[in-house]
Amino acid sequence: MTRPPTIEIDDVTHRFGSRTALENVSLTLRAGVITGLVGRNGAGKSTLCRLVAALIPAGHGTVRIGGEPVWENADALSRVCLMRDRGGVIEDERPRHTERLYRALRPQWDEELYRRLIDGFAVPMKRTPQKMSTGQRSAFLVALALASRAEVTILDEVYLGMDAVARRRFSDELMADYVAHPRTIVLSSHLLDEVEPLMEDVVILHEGRLVAVGDADEVRRTYSGEGELASLTDVLVTVSRGGSS
Repeated sequence: MTRPPTIEIDDVTHRFGSRTALENVSLTLRAGVITGLVGRNGAGKSTLCRLVAALIPAGHGTVRIGGEPVWENADALSRVCLMRDRGGVIEDERPRHTERLYRALRPQWDEELYRRLIDGFAVPMKRTPQKMSTGQRSAFLVALALASRAEVTILDEVYLGMDAVARRRFSDELMADYVAHPRTIVLSSHLLDEVEPLMEDVVILHEGRLVAVGDADEVRRTYSGEGELASLTDVLVTVSRGGSS
């Protein structure tokens, strides 16, 4: 794998009709780091993920990966894998059809890792994704995303359907493969208490605006009072109430 790239988001504003999903967002995500993308429902997290993956063009501003604009850039697109709780697979065909696409499109694809994850999560490969349970489908998505070994891997709420044991396995597998094969990872989740330990950096969005970005502990410290370091959930509660510390 080549050296992990940075992600640069420069003055991005994006609207869906009259609704503003992101407004004047500028930030740089460090290369080779797991960055948590945090915010309440409707904060703009999924929109930001889709912009980085070039699924939609920015209404205003620029998104770059490794210094190159992502929109209409086939090379940049091949370096990114976005996995969401919806989409990303052929729903009405058995998994082997989706597998073929990922093998063809992802030059870093790791077949051995993929098979190990499929077996470890007990994904029923004779069912179509639309016939799998929510947890089984989530495990299938995770296996595809990690085995793709894309230089930029974005995981947007893909594991919410997993039970507690499967989510623990996901965290362990993610960290083990990240250490062995560094990449730039963006991790968006509402299960902050579970995934917070994985996050080196954090981006916090609120109502489409960037509230905080940087080292996760430094951000938590900014929102801490006397005593224990604030959790990211504490930070999000404070942000939602309009506070700063």
